[in-house]
Amino acid sequence: MKLGDPVSTLPLVGPFYESKLKKLDISSIEDLLHHVPSRYLDFRNTQNISSVSPSDIVTIKGSVKSIINQYTRSGKKIQIAQIVDNSGKITAVWFNQPFLIRTIKKDQELSLAGEIGWFGRNIAIVSPEYEQRDAKIHTERLIPIYPETARLSSKWLRGKINYAHKAVGGQIKEHLPDKITKKYNLYKLPKAIKSVHFPQDLKSAGLARRRLAFDELLVFHLTSLKRKRLWEKHKVVYDLSVENDNVNNFIESLPFTLTKSQTKAVDEILSDLKRDIPMNRLLEGDVGSGKTVIAAVCCLVSFLNGHQAVIMAPTQILAEQHYQTLKTVFSKYKLRIALVTSAGVKADLGKSDIFIGTHALIHKKADFDKVALVVIDEQHRFGVKQRAKLVKDVKGKRKAPHVLTMTATPIPRTIALTAYGDLNLSTLDELPKGRAPITTWIVPKKKRLSAYDWIKSEINEKKAQVFVVCPLIEESDKELMQQVKAATKEYERLSKIFNNHKVDLLHGRLKIVEKNKILSKFKQGKTDILVSTPVVEVGIDIPNATIMVIEAADRFGLAQLHQLRGRVGRGSKKSYCMLFTDNPSKKVSARLLAMKRETSGFKLAEIDLKLRGPGEIFGIKQHGFPELKIASWQDIRLIKNTKLVAQDAIDNPKVYQKLHKRLKAYEIAPN
Repeated sequence: MKLGDPVSTLPLVGPFYESKLKKLDISSIEDLLHHVPSRYLDFRNTQNISSVSPSDIVTIKGSVKSIINQYTRSGKKIQIAQIVDNSGKITAVWFNQPFLIRTIKKDQELSLAGEIGWFGRNIAIVSPEYEQRDAKIHTERLIPIYPETARLSSKWLRGKINYAHKAVGGQIKEHLPDKITKKYNLYKLPKAIKSVHFPQDLKSAGLARRRLAFDELLVFHLTSLKRKRLWEKHKVVYDLSVENDNVNNFIESLPFTLTKSQTKAVDEILSDLKRDIPMNRLLEGDVGSGKTVIAAVCCLVSFLNGHQAVIMAPTQILAEQHYQTLKTVFSKYKLRIALVTSAGVKADLGKSDIFIGTHALIHKKADFDKVALVVIDEQHRFGVKQRAKLVKDVKGKRKAPHVLTMTATPIPRTIALTAYGDLNLSTLDELPKGRAPITTWIVPKKKRLSAYDWIKSEINEKKAQVFVVCPLIEESDKELMQQVKAATKEYERLSKIFNNHKVDLLHGRLKIVEKNKILSKFKQGKTDILVSTPVVEVGIDIPNATIMVIEAADRFGLAQLHQLRGRVGRGSKKSYCMLFTDNPSKKVSARLLAMKRETSGFKLAEIDLKLRGPGEIFGIKQHGFPELKIASWQDIRLIKNTKLVAQDAIDNPKVYQKLHKRLKAYEIAPN
């Protein structure tokens, strides 16, 4: 048996368990040994039966005197065993595990670990872990609790990891140079693997986890750096020489002034476009910070050089919005703009200067022969293969277009530089001039009716328009039928409350023609209140909408709350965001208080970093942000240290031969 063998090599691991392990990203025995515990139970306190007391967490050893199934009045089964040792006897109780009477036999010598409690009037060890006496896998030590999936328990994983480590643990070799393990005070890899699964104490478990987290982040950085190096080996498809006067004339023709961060981003991008290496830049901007204008500048440069540009958007609504925006800003230029979605095509594909569209762009036959620039909006919503296919279609074997990717999810800079290490980063952290700050209120249940009365007055007196977003059922990019039903129910309820006003309903299950019709009515002011699901968080720009109501706001992460709030305040009118909650004022979550206090997405991202756990910050899990299994995005120091080592490893390959050899197991895509 070898480290790289599939998990099916292990005894009693057939197709069923193999598929379950795959859900935990475990395919090989090495993957299994790198499946790190999330916590530990301390069963090191071994006691005689007569010495235990209620609330003790202990391991006891004894002989099984009897074991039976006992039925409750509701028909459920309780498993009751009598355990004896030289000092006395105790009851062991399990619930709904009737198979135990076949697994545990009379007179069997067992070790049992768990919490001491009561069963009726008898002292008992409740739902204990159990195993053959002195096996010391599930009892008598710090017991690892692993990330699990359905029908794959920590006990099962402990058994397989114990077997695997005994079989192939000796094959684990160190791949970092001694100077690195000494400099950063790291466990050697063989010791780290052993200590994380079989720790002597919590300190050694923590140090073992730190070493494995170091490796995870190091691989992350190295993969990004190698991908960046591969990208930089390409040459540009077409030269985009930049005449600054032409760009400045366009910027001066706009009906608004660019912010300082927009100007800086334009300068960074224009500098990229002058190089013979294709641009690969991420434009990260807060909601409403003006990313589309930056994309327009790029498209203009491509047009002025006689080439084409492609803009990919994640939804038809957003693609349509980009289409209308660019037609407006380029009204003085003779640009031909095509909109390509599943609903159809606007304009002649063969004669377009700018193609704007959804995934349909990849599948429609268009004349992409002169594409010099690709802009990908909300990049997380496109799969790697989808993005690669578009790039592949417009590049030669060793050539690529300039690529600008954009995201409206503000992420702390240090983490953004890590997560998107293969991209250069530009940040828009200001809102355009003239935008009034949005006032955010937390509305408890007792103030809901008063809030509705205030909304009625705003509609009647100021012609305000209102978004009402229904509760989040589950954090996902895909809309659930439950969400559609919840929105429909809320629409019916609000139609009665606001019976003198025009209420409409929008959700992702509607056909695009119907969606556009509903949005068009809302834009024209024919609808007062638009009830919607959370899926509409991106891409709706209604300048006259000034009130955002978010139902059950406690269910949303900071990212979605901030994105939804960004749907209002798009014009010069004073705007409001109302966070409805059923919690009393004294129990309002820190997340909602942060939303009330802060308006900057980047400040909220920093707060979320402190409030939430690894892989959860600022709702990044549902925004395609890379998820760490061992390390934490909160560990900024470790992130910085591993980036330094990764750069050193790239610059000094001979010193890091073992590490680079190990990395060959990782598939590093050039794009």
